[in-house]
Amino acid sequence: MTVLTHAPASSTSTALTAGRLPKWAPWALLGISFVVSAAVFGVAAAGSDTPLADFNIAGTVIVGILLYMVIITVISAIAESRRKAVDRLMTALVATAFLIALLPLVSLLWTVVANGIERFDAEFFSYSMRNVVGDGGGIVHAIWGTVLITLTATIISVPIGLMTSIYLVEYGRGKIAKAITFFVDVMTGIPSIVAGLFIYAVFALLIRPGISMGFMGALALAVLMTPVVVRGSEELLRIVPNELREASYALGVPKWLTILKVVLPTSIAGIMTSVMLAISRVIGETAPLLLTAGFTQSLNTNIFDGQMMTLPVFAYNQYMNQGTNPDAAVARAWAAALTLILIVMVLNLLARLIAKWFAPKLSGR
Repeated sequence: MTVLTHAPASSTSTALTAGRLPKWAPWALLGISFVVSAAVFGVAAAGSDTPLADFNIAGTVIVGILLYMVIITVISAIAESRRKAVDRLMTALVATAFLIALLPLVSLLWTVVANGIERFDAEFFSYSMRNVVGDGGGIVHAIWGTVLITLTATIISVPIGLMTSIYLVEYGRGKIAKAITFFVDVMTGIPSIVAGLFIYAVFALLIRPGISMGFMGALALAVLMTPVVVRGSEELLRIVPNELREASYALGVPKWLTILKVVLPTSIAGIMTSVMLAISRVIGETAPLLLTAGFTQSLNTNIFDGQMMTLPVFAYNQYMNQGTNPDAAVARAWAAALTLILIVMVLNLLARLIAKWFAPKLSGR
């Protein structure tokens, strides 16, 4: 009796028989597309005196992506189906759009790091700009100003915004809630310079014209932060399941305690993200702080007395008033921008850790 045995089919043939391309096929086609595109542009640049300098990198990438879309669509339509070919084409378009949207961010970060790393030294973070007109100097006064003003604005805006969102979600009904929602929407679109002018006008009427201090800057930033906190927290409170509230009410827990012990802990992670978005929204503002907090070359940690320097205003001031050494001033401006980006990254990391610590703990079964 003869037993016939068949050799196991390869994964590639199995995939093609099943009507689908192997997993490595799209990547291979993408690589081939870029190679063909690079060869075409390489031949075009070979006739010049400086072929490497004349090689069109952007054109190579664009033509390579377009060539890949055509190839993957045709091959998928033949080997798989028309529906799958359209799906692969849409995937390529979405991925391309994502990369295009990512390019400005990557370019911005690269530019800031490349230009700002020059002044990242001990002197830059331990000295102010007092009596400095050329080389040297630092941003310790601007860091203190940014931290104190932003912290004060957060202390003012977060409780107001959070309590407003709680009222709108848990208690607000009728015309009052609609009016609050309307004014929050209006405040969301207020230009930052208008917030600075408003705070400046109020203090000019109450105290004296021309006054500038850190607390005024904090109030201007709080005006900008509050609607962001309200909108973000409101949406997060609304998605808390009503079953949790009803279970708490069934146990005889009053509404205010249910909000404090059930609703807020359930949404604390999202609320912290909302607060961080609000801080990131205002920490880089320049125009309102120029009007309210002013600028100084010395360290001032009293937000209620005298002008205060902040990192955005410092970068603006260094670029606009370059002094006797323009290269040093521009380097300080880039370094201040890089420091501001790092501060925002640290704050986001802290927000994630705080949200993780205060989030409700779910015990395993």
